[in-house]
Amino acid sequence: MRAEAAATGRGATSPPPSAAPPRRLLRNLTAKIAAIPMVLTALVVFLGGTVWTVVYSFTSSRMLPRAEFVGLEQYDRLWSTRRWVISIENLAIYGLCSLVFSLVIGFVLAALLDQKIRYENAFRTILLYPFALSFIVTGLVWQWILDPEFGLQSIIRGLGFENFTFDPLYNPDIAIFGILIAGLWQGTGLIMILMLAGLRGIDGEIWKASRVDGIPAWKTYLFIIVPMMRPVFITALVLITSGIVKLYDLVVAQTGGGPGIATEVPAKYVYDYMFGGQNLGQGFAASTMMLLAVAIVVIPWAMLEFGGKRRG
Repeated sequence: MRAEAAATGRGATSPPPSAAPPRRLLRNLTAKIAAIPMVLTALVVFLGGTVWTVVYSFTSSRMLPRAEFVGLEQYDRLWSTRRWVISIENLAIYGLCSLVFSLVIGFVLAALLDQKIRYENAFRTILLYPFALSFIVTGLVWQWILDPEFGLQSIIRGLGFENFTFDPLYNPDIAIFGILIAGLWQGTGLIMILMLAGLRGIDGEIWKASRVDGIPAWKTYLFIIVPMMRPVFITALVLITSGIVKLYDLVVAQTGGGPGIATEVPAKYVYDYMFGGQNLGQGFAASTMMLLAVAIVVIPWAMLEFGGKRRG
């Protein structure tokens, strides 16, 4: 009887499970009410615009949208167009190289700055400064630097190296790498700062223990520090990938997609067809493919980040 009374008493003092969800819903009620306009804007403008674009990618819209559905005709035409295929190849080359070099160079620079060197603030400012520039300015600057008439090639030839040749923007086979140089120059500084923040968050006792055990510094970085910085690398990966997919203004400022279509990218293809070619259906189809590429990156990242935290 005492056990039953005690059990009854415990049951009487604890709130029913159904009371917990309403309390959670009413928590921070003022902040939730204030966020309603932004949520509605996101749903109507961003989500609504996305759905509208996807739906009209299956139509024969030209200068103006029209609900004349043609199935997958726009997508079939898209993937049979040489210009689109080349833009995808260029984006794949640029994206893979940018991803690898940005992470490697950014981490190496951060590791060097993490050694408490003199004038660290000055070096950090210099390396991060290009990120403050717009892609238009970056593209124009590197267009001048890589110009064979008065750029890097002209300067080195003026020093006596008459046979030196470096004009990637005028060679269709390697023109995309000229774009890559400018992109790395601008974006690596941000990755360096992210990596440096991650390194500064590592407990110093780990380094002391590795020195006591005689572990080389490169092994400590590779097998201990890098796995501990997994969230930083995932954040950097998402930032780099989003910048890769929307690559447009750097190409327009530096090469205009040339020579020929050697540096064509999907974002420029979309802009040219929607505004220059007055073919909204084709532009919508290309935009949908770009959206799909972003979703392929963002959804796994969200599952890794938020799904792992929820399980934890």
